[in-house]
Amino acid sequence: MLVPMADIELRHLRTMAAVVEDGTFGRAAVRLGYTQSSVSQQIAALEKAVGGAVFDRPGGPRPVRVTRLGEVVLARGRDVLSKAEALLDAVDRFRAGSGRIDIGTFPGATNLILPTVVRRLLGEHPGCDIRLSEVQPENPTIGDRDLLFHYDRIDGDVDNVELLAEPHVLVAGAGAFPDGPVRVKLLDDTALVAWPATYHQTWLERELARHGARPRIVFRTGGHETIVSMVRAGIGSAVLPQLALHGSDAWSDDRLTIHQLRPSPATTWRLYWPTGRALSPLAARAIDVAAAVATELANQNRWNEPAHRGR
Repeated sequence: MLVPMADIELRHLRTMAAVVEDGTFGRAAVRLGYTQSSVSQQIAALEKAVGGAVFDRPGGPRPVRVTRLGEVVLARGRDVLSKAEALLDAVDRFRAGSGRIDIGTFPGATNLILPTVVRRLLGEHPGCDIRLSEVQPENPTIGDRDLLFHYDRIDGDVDNVELLAEPHVLVAGAGAFPDGPVRVKLLDDTALVAWPATYHQTWLERELARHGARPRIVFRTGGHETIVSMVRAGIGSAVLPQLALHGSDAWSDDRLTIHQLRPSPATTWRLYWPTGRALSPLAARAIDVAAAVATELANQNRWNEPAHRGR
């Protein structure tokens, strides 16, 4: 017998799940805010819809037991309830102004793009709920997020827009290299200060090796500013993402030179969203703002520093 889906209501499935979790109709009624007779009526309606008992009722205070049919209904019913909650969540996110947007991000985007995105969204939609979360660079997934900033390709059914290509530059002590761009292969066996073996650093060292450079890593430490300080102290040079120096005094420090690399390892910043999901006005606006901010940022950081830098 086919069960018409219209005869099975979400509230009946929620009530059944509550009875299973609490053990008795009475305790389920207390938790749900119903009378016990109302719980009994809903279970009876569910049993009529599926054509059989979903509970064995021993009577009295003893816990009810789920029948074999009930196990099938419960397993599928919980899946239906989960999808219903996801539907309500999606509708909530779609409502611009009073809606919600969940954005995954990484430190570079958090520092340089997201502040403007957040400020503009809140200015245009003061009641919106913006939720940010840091993502791990290894095998990131978009999950339930609306948007995800990342600097690599990610797996899954996603669409993306390219925000900017970020080259890496060589930060060295003054006079350590001739003026002008530096060939990557000249870094072979050169003393280098670097990040610990993070996902990005491992990728960078592979790229340098691919172009004939295997530097001697003399110190590994976290933080771009700390690395630049070590270069300033004379321990070695460093290869850093150009935007890591955005707003830094390294450009005007006579103890340092900053050189273009030829060829330069580059990472591409992208903004992802799930394929097939209707973008809410809030998410669509966030994409537009992020793309505009990235363009402004790329234009500000074109290689136009003073002549005494290592151009």
